[in-house]
Amino acid sequence: MTCLPQTYPCRAPRIRLTEFTPAVLRLQNNSCTTGSLEIISSTGGLLCLPKPLNRGSRIKLMFLTDQGPVLGAAELLSPVSGTQQPFRFVALAYGDQRRLRTITQGSLKPETPRQLVEISRLVDGEQRWIEKYRAAMSHGTPPRRRLLKLALAALMLATLGLSCAVYLFSIHLR
Repeated sequence: MTCLPQTYPCRAPRIRLTEFTPAVLRLQNNSCTTGSLEIISSTGGLLCLPKPLNRGSRIKLMFLTDQGPVLGAAELLSPVSGTQQPFRFVALAYGDQRRLRTITQGSLKPETPRQLVEISRLVDGEQRWIEKYRAAMSHGTPPRRRLLKLALAALMLATLGLSCAVYLFSIHLR
């Protein structure tokens, strides 16, 4: 197994898998769980699991590709939803690295300049979304919760104002 670098100079190409790709995870306590692979790159990917596992857990991950099986050591990252959890490879055999590079680089070869522009827009859009998500998470509270709190506060004020108006109107009628 070859250890992979902790940081990369640029983002590795990611491929969203179109076919169901089952994955088997062996946890540190030697128990196994299954999931499916949604996105893959030479540095990691996104798993769909029945329930998220602990962030930082070291696992052995195995899945099949058109190029052959891939088996590697990975670290689980923070879940992005109740069923989706990203991971990064921490060790891969040379053959497995080569299979992943073949898959990711082979699918990015555009046939026309227009496809190249579309791929560039997609990658840029994903990168902007990731940066916005990381910024929101670093502040502790996702922006939607703040918006929900503001909406509830406005609703409470409106309800309070309406009840005060009804009370004043009822006093005026007496």
